[in-house]
Order: sequence, then C-alpha cells, then structure tokens
Amino acid sequence: MSHPKQMLLTVLLLFPSLLGAQEEHSHGAAEKLGTVSFSTSCLPEIQQQFDRGVALLHSFAYVAAGDAFRSVAERDPRCAMAHWGVAMTSFHQLWDPPVSPSTIPTARRELRAAQEAGGSTDRERGFINALSLIYQDADSVAYRVRASNYGRAMKDLAGKNPKDTEVQVFYALALLANGSPTDKTHEKQKEAADVLEPLARAFPEHPGIPHYLIHAYDNAELASRGLPAAREYSKIAASAPHALHMPSHIFTRLGLWEDSIASNVAARDAAHRQGDTGEELHAMDYLVYAYLQLGRDSEAAQIVEQLKGMKGLNIADSKSSYPTTAIPVRYVVERKQWAEAASIVPPTGAPPYVAAIAVWARGLGLSRSGRSREAGMEADRLRQIGTQLRAAGNDYWATEMDVMLREVLAWSAQADGKTEEAVAVMLEAADEEDATEKLPVTPGPIVPAREQLADLLLEQNHPGQASREFAGSLVNSPGRRGAVQGAARAAELSSHK
Repeated sequence: MSHPKQMLLTVLLLFPSLLGAQEEHSHGAAEKLGTVSFSTSCLPEIQQQFDRGVALLHSFAYVAAGDAFRSVAERDPRCAMAHWGVAMTSFHQLWDPPVSPSTIPTARRELRAAQEAGGSTDRERGFINALSLIYQDADSVAYRVRASNYGRAMKDLAGKNPKDTEVQVFYALALLANGSPTDKTHEKQKEAADVLEPLARAFPEHPGIPHYLIHAYDNAELASRGLPAAREYSKIAASAPHALHMPSHIFTRLGLWEDSIASNVAARDAAHRQGDTGEELHAMDYLVYAYLQLGRDSEAAQIVEQLKGMKGLNIADSKSSYPTTAIPVRYVVERKQWAEAASIVPPTGAPPYVAAIAVWARGLGLSRSGRSREAGMEADRLRQIGTQLRAAGNDYWATEMDVMLREVLAWSAQADGKTEEAVAVMLEAADEEDATEKLPVTPGPIVPAREQLADLLLEQNHPGQASREFAGSLVNSPGRRGAVQGAARAAELSSHK
C-alpha cells in the first residue's frame, strides 16, 4: 500500500521526451508528468521507471507508457505489474473504440506473463485479474458486459484497499468507463468525482486525478465544477500533450473560447513535436471549433490547410479519422457555405460513423440549397449506416445517425415548403440529441440540433419560438456564435412584431 510520503517521489526526470521527440526539441529540460507512487513487489531499483509508466498511463500517453513498462519488464522479468502495465496501454477506457481487436492477442500474452511471474501481492493480483476480464472472451462477449465486469472487480479492489491512492484513482476511471451517455443524471460521473475530489486535495500533483475529474465534469450539468481541475492539469503534466489539451473540454462546455484556443495551440504544438499525430489532430479539431465561435475564420482556415498538408494519416483509426473528417465539415457548415457542403465527399476507409459526418454535411448542403431530391439520397445513406451500426451493437452511434438523418429530412421538408413537417422532425432530432451526452472524441455536434431548430423557426418567421429554442441551445452549449447571433436576430425581429 502506498504511504502518503511516497507521493513525494515526483516523476520529473531527464528522460528522452515523451513519445519519441527528437533531442533538439527537449533542450535538456526536465520531463514533467506529475507525482505518482504506485507501490509494487518488483525490484526497488525499477520503481521510478514504473511510476513514470503509470504517470504516462494517467495522461493517456499509451505508446510512451508501453515503452516504459516494457523497459521495466526487461530489467525485472519477474515484475508482474510491468506486464499489467503493457496490457493497460491497449485499454483506452474513455476513447472509441476502448479496445482495438488487433491489440487483444498482445494484451492477453502480457496478462499471462503477469500471472506467471509470481511474487505478486493480493493487491497486484487484483489489478491483473480485473484487467483480464476486459480481454477474455472478447470474441463472444460484448464490450459493455466486459467493462461492467471490470468495473465490479475494481470496485471490490477499491473496497479492500481504501487508503491506496492508485487503486482509488483507477477505480474512478473504471466508473467513468461505465458511465452511460444516455444517463442524464450522470450517476457514474458523480461517483467518480466523489472518489477523486478528496484525493485532489491530498495529492495536488497527481496527474490522473485532475484528468479524470475533467472527464467526470465534461457535461453541461457539472462543467463549472471542473474549472479547478482544468486550470491545474496542464501545469501538473506539462510534458504530456493530452494534459495540455484536456482543460479545453471544460473550456468548451463553458464557452471559454480564448482559454480553449490557448490550451489546444499548446497541445497541438507539443503533439507535433512528439510525433503523436492522433493527439495533434484531436487538438486541431477543438481548435477549429473555438476559432469559429469567435469568428476567427481565417485562423480556422489555416488549420484546414494544415490538415490538407498532413500525409500518411491512418483514416481507419477513429482518433485520426474523426477530426480529419470533422474539421473541414465544421469550417464549411458553421459558416453556412451550403454549396461547398453539398460537394463534400465522404472519406474512403473511415469507420462508418465517421464517414456519416460527411454524408450528413452533404445532405445538409443539398437540402439548404433547395436540392431536396438529391438530399434524399444522402438521407438513405444515413439510414443504411444507422442500420449497420445498430446491427453491430453500436447503439450510441446508431442514435447519432437517427439525429443526423432527421436534420437532413427536416431541412429537405423546409426546402419543399412542408414547414410544419420540418419543425416536427427537427424537434424530434433536438429532443433525441439532448437526451444523449457527447463522447470525448468531439467538442460537440457540428451544429446542435436545437440550434438548427431555432434557425428553422427563424427562417419561417417565428422569432418568438426561435428565441426560446436558441436559449435552450445556449444552456447546453454556452457561447456558440451561431446561437448567440441567432438569438440577437430573433430578438430584433420580435421587437418589430
């Protein structure tokens, strides 16, 4: 069990910069990842390197963490937890997908090595056995069932080790991983926050605590509670690009666009130096979103051009393909460039729910340009993608397809003069979208459905109703430029009636 004094062991070491940065970028500066003390039964001389691996893991620097844990295993072949650490780097609990099928054989091999290493404690066996539940029967048991089993195992481990900081932090992460995007009470997020908030006061330099608090509070209900963690995390783990980016999840929720821009410029530049393309693209997506909310279109355009110049992107990987697809769509749709939106071509080889963003934008552009017949073809494609996703058990993205489909159908109905039908269908889209939380992969919908509903009502010359819908949209997405400007226009029109 970790003693609080052990937490003074700070992972501020002169290692090669995180994720393989070239030496010319480090200039001998100390790597800053935060303070971690994860006691193990391994050789004492590898403790610092193991703690560094855990610190990297808490900042989702999975590649660098894997290298650190493999180095530990080489130095101490009987260190069971080094193999656990390697297997943990394939378990991306808050990303989509959380487990890639291609990594399962390696993770299973590492967990077998952990179980065979010997010399581990009951606590260590608890970590190892819990993680094994994620990978065993992965071919036949749905991920959500395995994740639930993992969560129960971590809850049991946390109950047996109430004073162990690392057990409690990893349990909080397990709670977040089991939170349902359709649970608007945010039960799991609040449970995780209850675990983490006392630890934040006791261990202010621990990287995982503010990171997971930001995720717990990344929703409209709780976002304001996440500001202290957002302000601290990037300072605690300044060498991790993800730590530089994560505060912008809270800044985006609160409409703090200048803060979001500063966060993501730093994250993008650090990720670029360190060769972490996925993290660089993720920061670029949030950056474009923030630029557009401030009307800084030329700077958003620069990001779009930068994206065009990036070669060799892995379009099959959702962390790369989502921002690669969403960034140009955001730039066009937020600026209401409907002819450009109508010419968007869906990416080849992207996951279906990613390609759907381009299909949706194309359908929106066609319908807003009065080409409802052609928009109907894109609506059919969204139906097909939704059916495909639901058959694969991906209910979250299937629901998102329903929302996008209704948005295209609503604007098509408006183009055809079916105004009542347009409002009814868009209202369904808004209600369905409001009932589901976004995933961390995105700062939010390209344009919230309720904001589109307000735009639709404004176009039909119903400014009073539009004002109410703009206000509702701004509750969920404060500071969005389109809603703020739309609300002002609705108020002006109402004053003349």
